[in-house]
Amino acid sequence: MRAESAPPIVITAGEPAGIGPDLCIQLVQRAHAEPPLVIADPDLLLRRAALLGLPLNIRPYRAGEHAPSAAGEMVVLALEAGGSLEPGRPDPANAAYLLEGLRRAAEGCMRGEFAALVTGPLHKGVINEAGIPFSGHTEYLAELAGVERVVMMLATDGLRVALLTTHLPLREVADKLTAERLEQVITILEHDLRTRFGIEQPRIKVCGLNPHAGEDGHLGREELEIMQPALERLRARGLKLDGPLPADTLFTPHGLRGADAVLAMYHDQGLPVLKHLGFGQAVNVTLGLPFIRTSVDHGTALELAGTGRAEGGSLAYAIDTARRMARASTES
Repeated sequence: MRAESAPPIVITAGEPAGIGPDLCIQLVQRAHAEPPLVIADPDLLLRRAALLGLPLNIRPYRAGEHAPSAAGEMVVLALEAGGSLEPGRPDPANAAYLLEGLRRAAEGCMRGEFAALVTGPLHKGVINEAGIPFSGHTEYLAELAGVERVVMMLATDGLRVALLTTHLPLREVADKLTAERLEQVITILEHDLRTRFGIEQPRIKVCGLNPHAGEDGHLGREELEIMQPALERLRARGLKLDGPLPADTLFTPHGLRGADAVLAMYHDQGLPVLKHLGFGQAVNVTLGLPFIRTSVDHGTALELAGTGRAEGGSLAYAIDTARRMARASTES
């Protein structure tokens, strides 16, 4: 059976020992008019479904076929894992399998075979233990796509927070705050808010680096010497930017009013607020790639794998966000 519809959303199930496979199985317990496609080892999925006590019928993926799926039916692009499939016990022998799934998904997105990529959680340390240097999904996908700069943004209902820097020791953050980096990140953020989210003239509020946004130089001069000149140059190009603003008052209902996104200077400046607001119902979006990529906002939760206690809200939200972004991209 063939049906005319958009290309599928592709999901990488993530670490075999974690909850990614569980969440994919839970996801397909209802029928889907536009079923997502899962890249995973079918044996892993069937074993995990049996452990969870959930029905699972695997339908092999065929390019160009977009038929609806019944409850308990999963469309699967099969890859064979190289190591243990036991929940809760990661195996470095699965590293190549995980990276091959990501490569296949990204390349399919770039040639239009898939509408968007949703990634399940990985265990970075296990891949490194296999002797493969790996710093994370985002960096790996950027390298595959040949992109120099990408931007991490988390989103939940009512709030989007992008990051100037991501996983850095706090003492290194100030050194990474350069005018060039700030202008690159804001340009990517503004572009993708327009083209991926359908916001005609996005308004971005920018956090200062220091307490009270430097308090006129008394608590640090980065705002005066780096940030303000860079923001003025971007405003001269027509971007709608507020800041640099004190983060403590920006993240209030009044401070967020009218903002389409907030740019935080470092990981823990912005993400605790967003995760407090929407944990389990938030999505990680990578901006600046030539394709749409969203991800769950949680880790592998090894202790929950195979128990049936994993919550699937973030995966559902990531898929929904990816689908809405894909539609906005075709309309822009």
